[in-house]
Amino acid sequence: MTAGERRFSRLARIGLREKLLISMLAAVLFISVAIALISRYILVSSLTNELEMRGFAIAHSVAERGGSYILDNDVPKLLALIFDEARLRQRKDLVTYIFIEDQAGNILAHTLTHPLPDNLRANTLSPGKNDSIKLMELGHQEVYDLAAAIHEGLYRIGTVHVGLNKRHIDTLVGKLRVAFLGFISAVVIISIILSSWLSKRITKPVSDLTRLSDEISRGNFDIPLKLGSGEDWNSAECPAFSNTDLPCWHFDQSRSGQTPAETHRKCADCAFYRKHEGDEVIQLGDSFRNMVWSIKLYRRRLRESEEKYRSLFDSGPDPIFVVDCATSRIRDANPRATELYGYPMDELIGLDFLQLGPEHNTVCLDYFAEIGGGCVYYPKRLHYKNGGEPFFVNMHACPISYRGKQAIIIAVTDITELIEKDAQLIQAGKMKSLGEMSAGMAHEINQPLNAIKVGSEFLSMMQEEDLEIPKEHFKEVVNEISAQVDRAAEIIDTLRSFGRKSDLMEESVNLNQPIRAVLSMIRRQFELDNIRFELELDEGLRPVQAHSNRLQQVIFNLVTNARDAINDISNGEGGDRRIIIRTGNEAQRVYAEVEDTGGGIDEKDQQRIFEPFFTTKEAGQGMGLGLAITYGIIKDYGGEIRINSTKGQGTVFRMEFPAAGTRGESKA
Repeated sequence: MTAGERRFSRLARIGLREKLLISMLAAVLFISVAIALISRYILVSSLTNELEMRGFAIAHSVAERGGSYILDNDVPKLLALIFDEARLRQRKDLVTYIFIEDQAGNILAHTLTHPLPDNLRANTLSPGKNDSIKLMELGHQEVYDLAAAIHEGLYRIGTVHVGLNKRHIDTLVGKLRVAFLGFISAVVIISIILSSWLSKRITKPVSDLTRLSDEISRGNFDIPLKLGSGEDWNSAECPAFSNTDLPCWHFDQSRSGQTPAETHRKCADCAFYRKHEGDEVIQLGDSFRNMVWSIKLYRRRLRESEEKYRSLFDSGPDPIFVVDCATSRIRDANPRATELYGYPMDELIGLDFLQLGPEHNTVCLDYFAEIGGGCVYYPKRLHYKNGGEPFFVNMHACPISYRGKQAIIIAVTDITELIEKDAQLIQAGKMKSLGEMSAGMAHEINQPLNAIKVGSEFLSMMQEEDLEIPKEHFKEVVNEISAQVDRAAEIIDTLRSFGRKSDLMEESVNLNQPIRAVLSMIRRQFELDNIRFELELDEGLRPVQAHSNRLQQVIFNLVTNARDAINDISNGEGGDRRIIIRTGNEAQRVYAEVEDTGGGIDEKDQQRIFEPFFTTKEAGQGMGLGLAITYGIIKDYGGEIRINSTKGQGTVFRMEFPAAGTRGESKA
């Protein structure tokens, strides 16, 4: 480090107040010394010149008045003259001696009490010169010897010498120096006092700002906001600080130029918001104070809000997770999460959220990683407790910022019991449907049984009568019996499949399959009722994620409702008695329509047709749960069901499902 850098470093460590104080003192001292030197030069020179002029005045006065005495050689009067001049008033301290010499150099008179020393006669006048001054020594003192010529007419007749006491002159000059030094000292002392007061006054707001900034940087906002004197206001008295429910006009809308709304509090005499005029440093302090007060007020609101939401978070009846988007790790969880999932809190924090639901949680995390924005609702997701026990939840996920990182807050609701009850209700509906189908199913099974009986009796009769059966004929009968057995087994398998309880896990299903399964069971029964089926099934149908068993229940409910609608307007022997079933693809969705030629549905009933226990049938003909169950099943698979019905022109129920792999979740 160079010497210049070291000096600059030392200067940088000096405080602002010391810099101001030193600068002001240096400026005052420089000006004072300059003024003192200039004044001393002017005043001392003037004093010296004035004393010399006074000495020459004495000399010329003696020369003018003593000329006649010299010509008359009247020494006594000459002595009286020079003694009078030497002792007049204060001259006695200034004038040490006066002596007169004639043109020949002879001493005519002098005021000394002893013989005139010869060295005093060394100050001689040159020809043509009327006066002269020279520093001389008289004993142990120095004397300014002033010589002036004495003229009488055109002739010089002598010389008068006046000795001025140099010590007396120096004493006067010394007094003048002391006066100047006293003046400078007084100026310095006053300057130090004024500079110290001014520098303290100037740097006080800056020191207060530094103190407040240090406290705030340490997170201590509970400090008095006193910047300057005369502040005895208690911040707790501010209504906005005591009650943060309503915003304060000064901080929320004071800069907008609009009038305060009713929701904004505006105090008539705001005690804390102020702005001084004049000193910019004090204005800076005011701005900083107002800013700190605003931060303090909003910090209090934020703390209250955090406490409120932390209380809601911890006391929530459902599990809530905070999941890091980047790592999928759980950053926070409420106590209910530990109770439901069976993990202690220290294990749950840091656990991969995918571990709780490997089949479905990936979709949620990918959504926020790729798309983000907005809340998403995921119904009926499968999660696992600690130990592997599965259960169903509804997930509601929203993006948040958690400790500076992108995260998701996920609230889950355990709906396992609800799903089980829903499954029981659907199963009860199936049992009711099986009861309705029993007659048709008996007829369906009876047909292959009759064929088997006929075939078996034929073979038995041929054996009893010992008749030979042609080989081709025998093979034909056996094949027919085998086909009828397969037919009966197929009907029974379909019946068993329809009647069994659905699995919890979804599967890839072609909508044509449950339609054909239902028709295999009821087609014959409907045909006996003179109702024809027209199928327009798309063989290139895309699969959907659902349960085939439940979709059979949906088809069965819609088909039986179509049958009832047709029977309501005709007796079974005439009229258009058809049920048309269509399937197809449309964009990323798969649809199925069930159309009947019944009497249609009133518009006012269409609004309530899917409500539980709502029915347009007569008492005892139905409980009104079939379409409600149908609506719930379709919604579970992310589908929609709509009605297109005109009174007297039949009804079309249209179901739409997202194709497998494209199912989206609903925005919350």
